[in-house]
Amino acid sequence: MKILIVEDEIKTGKYLKQGLNEAGFVVDLLHDGLDGYHQAMTESYDLLILDVMLPGLDGWRILKSLREANNNVSVLFLTARDSVDDRVKGLELGADDYLVKPFAFAELLARVRTLIRRGTSSTSELILTIANLDMDLTRHRVSRSGQRIHLTAKEFLLLELLIRHQGEVLPRSLIASQVWDMNFDSDTNIIDVAIRRLRSKIDDDFEPKLIHTVRGMGYMLDITGHNS
Repeated sequence: MKILIVEDEIKTGKYLKQGLNEAGFVVDLLHDGLDGYHQAMTESYDLLILDVMLPGLDGWRILKSLREANNNVSVLFLTARDSVDDRVKGLELGADDYLVKPFAFAELLARVRTLIRRGTSSTSELILTIANLDMDLTRHRVSRSGQRIHLTAKEFLLLELLIRHQGEVLPRSLIASQVWDMNFDSDTNIIDVAIRRLRSKIDDDFEPKLIHTVRGMGYMLDITGHNS
């Protein structure tokens, strides 16, 4: 698997490259935004890790230009810009994930593996549909009854997992491993909170209800009603 890092902080770039090399990835590292854009357009990568503030061409413009050129490489923003507006802007432009500095390398590695696993999925489906809900995997967009629904990167992954397993009850342990790349801790309510937030966005104002709680077992997405 091949990754391109565009990071103008020399120490951070070297640290990332070394860590990802040791994790088994082939990594190219550039420090200038314009060089990074040209490299991403001429070489094939499984993932692009972008800083926002870059010399030559900033990360926003790199991503916008890539998407306008129909380059759908997975993009992870890695930046000190931590405002909600910045995160929303990155995802709106077509980023797949957004990680704020300073960061734990273990978390970065988990996100990298998740994005690459999703990007190399063998499925040929680009749009997933159930009832009046449409999920466009290429454009990273979700709509219901024609109304655009804004999801975080994790909510998008969670919804995709539920749709791909429509009608199946997914235990919390499976959701934790597939979406968060972690072992399920029965003492945490991270899965329940994420489901509740996703449900508020795609179900509260629409019919039929799609996300259902199967008591004592987990969650499922289906048109038919279940325990909820």
